[in-house]
Amino acid sequence: MSGTAAKQAILVVDDEPASVDLLRITLGMDYVVHTAVDGRAALELLARHPEIALAIIDQRMPGMSGTELIQQTIEPYPNLIRIILTGYTDIDSLIQAINAGRVYRYLTKPWNRDELLATVRQGLDVHRLALENVRLHEELRRANARLRVENAHLKREAKGRYRFDEIIGNSTALHRSLELVERVVGSDSTVLITGETGTGKELIARAIHYNSARADKPYISENCGAIAPELLTSELFGHRRGAFTGATEDRAGLFEVADGGTLFLDEIGDCPADLQTRLLRVLDSGELRRVGDSQPIKVDVRVVAATHHDLEADVTAGKFRRDLLYRLNVFSLHLPPLRERKEDIPLLVDHFLAARRARTGKHVSGFTSEALHALARHDFPGNVRELQNDVERAVTLADDGAYITPDLLLPKFAATDTVLSKRGNGLPHAVEEFEAQYITETMRRTGYNQTHAAIELGIARRTLIDKLNKYGIRRPDP
Repeated sequence: MSGTAAKQAILVVDDEPASVDLLRITLGMDYVVHTAVDGRAALELLARHPEIALAIIDQRMPGMSGTELIQQTIEPYPNLIRIILTGYTDIDSLIQAINAGRVYRYLTKPWNRDELLATVRQGLDVHRLALENVRLHEELRRANARLRVENAHLKREAKGRYRFDEIIGNSTALHRSLELVERVVGSDSTVLITGETGTGKELIARAIHYNSARADKPYISENCGAIAPELLTSELFGHRRGAFTGATEDRAGLFEVADGGTLFLDEIGDCPADLQTRLLRVLDSGELRRVGDSQPIKVDVRVVAATHHDLEADVTAGKFRRDLLYRLNVFSLHLPPLRERKEDIPLLVDHFLAARRARTGKHVSGFTSEALHALARHDFPGNVRELQNDVERAVTLADDGAYITPDLLLPKFAATDTVLSKRGNGLPHAVEEFEAQYITETMRRTGYNQTHAAIELGIARRTLIDKLNKYGIRRPDP
């Protein structure tokens, strides 16, 4: 070692001056050596020099024995490496010293120089590892404390994000739905949310969870229509190793992951028949079996399901189990489409605009009254999600600090303005307006399939295409 600052500190405690001197000379080249002739002096040195890493303690000393000294150092200096030095063959005394706790090694007098140096080096290595463990433990403790704070913050944020007053709208139709939601959050009832795509079914499901007694437990979401039917059962219920090709290990399903919390099953109407049977079983009994396993697993999960299907019609068509529908439909909640609450469009536009500003830093001033009027006339078959996409697109196109005008909206809005401006007053214009609206509704109902729409309208497909071009009717962007 080069320099006293880098040397580790050692304490030698022995009532024989010659032994102390010899130890100081032997160790002094590599270490800082402190010496004491009795236990009291040793404790005073340890108090003044907390950097002392290792102590060589003679067992037989007047006043305070080595064993007694060791006992008094255990609590205040837990990481101190202790080596017992004895010139006697008193086995009982040696065992007592070792059993007193935290004695690293013992050496007998006369000690061998190489053995002494090797023992000291190894002891100091142990001390370095102990200090490193203490440091890492402290870092882990601080990290866990940080994570607890962050987790609490995220939970507060999640609860705040999904408060009912964060669901935007003042319409009677929306308030009627939210009143029902507020009634169900305090129970554990299974909830079935119905409504068109984009009406906010998952937003409501999250609000139910984060305002319920299960808010501190997991909220797990799965779209039953977004995963292959043959994989969905394993995803929800888990599987045992070897249950099927590729099942190389046991895996818990989402019901187990959500234990104690809420499992949101979106597009429940897309579940295959065999999965419907499994769902019915777990809803009835609170027990599930992993794929390939006969052992039941008990779970406590609240299920919130959602669909845009008419499940009663699916039951009649043999596509959905009636008993499962009854079990899911303990508490039903229908979300109105945006065309039935158009008075909420300005509020939603302001909300999406503010969110977009916050994410991008782009300070668009807002929508002109003409642009808002164009939005309000649209039926939004994609509902709130479609409106959000339209707002975000318009913000992207607008200049910083400018207003969003109708020319920045998609053609579906501008085309509506053009048709209305052509009509004016009188019966011919009223007929045109009715025709445009009737064709628009038929196209939406038939999924914008021109052939099917033409058959339903009782006109030729070519005639339909001409009218679509005349009125500017287009399939909405996804």
